Amino acid sequence: MTSRRPTKPYWSQSQAELFAELATSGSGLAQEDAIRRVVRFGENRVAEQRSAGVAALLFRQYQSPLVLILIFGALVSLALGDWTDALLILAIVFGSTLLGFAQEYRASEALKRLRDRLALRVKVLRGGRTCTIESRKVVPGDVLLLSAGNIVPADGVVIAARDFLVSQAALTGESFPVEKAPGLSVPNSALQQRSNAVFLGSSVRSGTARVLVTRTGRNTEFAAIAGRLADAEPVTDFERGVRRFGYMLTRIMTGIVIFVITVNLLLDRPLVASLLFAVALAVGLTPELLPAIVSVTLSAGARRMSKRGVIVRRLEAIENLGSIDVLCTDKTGTLTRGVVELTSSLDPGGSPSDLVFRYAAINSCLETGIENPLDAAIVEKARRRGVGTSDVRKVDEIPYDFLRKRLTIVVDDGKPDGTHLMLTKGAFDNVISCCKEVAGRPVGREFDAALLAGLQALYEARGAEGYRVLGLASRRIQAQPAYTRADESDMTFEGFLLFFDPLKEDIQDALTDLSRLGIGVKIITGDNRHVAEHVAKSIGLGGARILTGRQLTETNDEALWHLAETTDVFAELDPQQKERIVRALQHRGHAVGYMGDGINDAPAMHVADVAISVDQAVDVARESADIVLLQRDLNVLRVGVLDGRRTFANTFKYVAITTSANFGNMISMALGTLIVPFLPLLAKQILMNNFLSDIPAVALSTDNVDRGATQHAQRWDIGSIRRFMLVFGLMSTAFDLLTFALLLEVFDASEPLFQTTWFVVSLLTELAALLVLRTHLPVWQSRPSRLLVASAATISVIAVCLPFVDFAARGFGFVPLPAHLLLSALAIVALYAAVTEIAKRLFYAEPSRRLG
Repeated sequence: MTSRRPTKPYWSQSQAELFAELATSGSGLAQEDAIRRVVRFGENRVAEQRSAGVAALLFRQYQSPLVLILIFGALVSLALGDWTDALLILAIVFGSTLLGFAQEYRASEALKRLRDRLALRVKVLRGGRTCTIESRKVVPGDVLLLSAGNIVPADGVVIAARDFLVSQAALTGESFPVEKAPGLSVPNSALQQRSNAVFLGSSVRSGTARVLVTRTGRNTEFAAIAGRLADAEPVTDFERGVRRFGYMLTRIMTGIVIFVITVNLLLDRPLVASLLFAVALAVGLTPELLPAIVSVTLSAGARRMSKRGVIVRRLEAIENLGSIDVLCTDKTGTLTRGVVELTSSLDPGGSPSDLVFRYAAINSCLETGIENPLDAAIVEKARRRGVGTSDVRKVDEIPYDFLRKRLTIVVDDGKPDGTHLMLTKGAFDNVISCCKEVAGRPVGREFDAALLAGLQALYEARGAEGYRVLGLASRRIQAQPAYTRADESDMTFEGFLLFFDPLKEDIQDALTDLSRLGIGVKIITGDNRHVAEHVAKSIGLGGARILTGRQLTETNDEALWHLAETTDVFAELDPQQKERIVRALQHRGHAVGYMGDGINDAPAMHVADVAISVDQAVDVARESADIVLLQRDLNVLRVGVLDGRRTFANTFKYVAITTSANFGNMISMALGTLIVPFLPLLAKQILMNNFLSDIPAVALSTDNVDRGATQHAQRWDIGSIRRFMLVFGLMSTAFDLLTFALLLEVFDASEPLFQTTWFVVSLLTELAALLVLRTHLPVWQSRPSRLLVASAATISVIAVCLPFVDFAARGFGFVPLPAHLLLSALAIVALYAAVTEIAKRLFYAEPSRRLG
């Protein structure tokens, strides 16, 4: 968005025109002006936060066709003068939807608070000074300072750049990064042809740039595309499971409802009462609080995980985190302490060299590209040794990228011959490839096989000792205004830089713990194979198979599918190769977690089942992550996996137990229409039963989980839910039929007495099933949560007392139960609980029947 209507597209205007139109300058906006513009243009958001839509969230509770049919039926009863029934049905519907709304609203607010902790921050110029602000505070006229790893927070034009490559595949579909530079693009150019413009949602792959912001929030290109694709977001495995579950219920519900309506009409029962009864049956089968239960269970898990240093950016990722069986991770900071130290600066012969350190210090202190621990280690060592850069002047920089794997700084060191000094450091192979001679050797002597073999041997020997080894080269070059990658040639190899990052003391215990959870760890790194091999041996993977990037290039996809499973260490990889490995593991049926923090990890994180990053990661990695760790620690991740599995287990409990109980009741009522000479329960009684039984079900989100349920990955299995529903649902139906027989044949119960007794028995058996079936263990060996026990006990007391409360009896058609009938009902419930416990032991005797 611009300050006034532009005469032509911003990408075709000169910098002077844009500065005038946006009332800004190359020094950026004044702080006061920026604050006013936030008020004027709004915050830099593509869309309003969903959690702010309280009315929309409440309205969503009433979008269920079943709820709308119930409301319609209640209105018909109202029109026919049956005020009591109509108002009771509306009250129960309102209570159920309000319960769902309260739980979902609480969940959405909790997620919003967690996301706010990870708000994206960007560097801008304000009044000529660099400051860091939240991306939502970026306004038109701001000047952004972008570097490798940053996410572009708004649309704008490049006003200064150095080897600035941007990945904009999300907007244009281009597979490779494109270079952006100051200039003009023609007014009618397509998005991918605007070489001077960057767009919200793209990411910086290499280089640095200053960008003048022209459009923010909903006026960006990304917002326009996102609006068109709003309904095309990928469906997660968790969502697919819920959807398949919904389809299964719909088929069952449709058949039974048609059967019940047909039977009631054939028996000449009242149309409105029959319709309400059938719809109430459908509601009884449907776990209508499932969205709320899923939201509250996942959000409760997210809150619990946040207290342990695991921030969930996407709730559905909790299920995916619990389901992973392969974790791909780099070694730095995860297997090692992440405290990199420069231990030695060596000349080509392997002797300590102050000159090599001096050159390395100049290179690292003056670079402005990717922040990384290696440069930080050099800068810290230079500070401690008092080595500065005041005697040189930076002329140019050729930033690091993942193709060259090297960084070059050009300085003017005051030589009278008018030459500049070019200093390059990076991966040994990539530095040596641009050298023609070695320091300390006769000038003009080019590399021969023996010389190269000696350098290679020293590099491999130090790598095998666990050192990260970089090469450093220099070149005295005739001064020129600017330098390019082509100038990185004819250099002199100066020596080696050795870095060391010790292993974490408890890393072997952490890996053992993950293995016990069924999670295999694979090291995926850009480091050389010798360092990776040393780390693998140190953590107990002495016989580990190692695959390098070069070997991977020569391996087709079919071969990689098999190699990926049997290889523990992948070294010398580029970003695309990391992605290939993840895809190969997924092809073999593995659920893959990928833990990364760098630009080169983003492609692999995008395709992984769950992307994991750390709070200190570069923007593009952190924004790609589903899970963010506040500490780079596998023990923290292990805790997250366990929490994910607990959360999924409790969600699955609700689905399986509630569905089986409701299915049994629905079959019972359907058969009851044939056996019983009146409606087994009134519609309002069914709805009240369903409402009361849902209250303890909400408490399942706090329930304790059996240890065995967290020791292996769990996935949605509709087949196991179906078997569970049939076995325990039909067993519930058998006890309902027993109750029918006792009431009709033994006690000769009247219609109100029959309905009251079965209401109590039905509700109590549901609560008994909840407490018995919540665990695979014998019920006395698994302690439920306090909230679950308290809510179940409270509803049990309400169920028994409700027929004796005058207003409830009159409103719902209940009658007080005689003592002998109440005792008989309680005896049936106790027998049901005992038989259910026995049936559960038999059901779970076969491992293939275990839920999840």
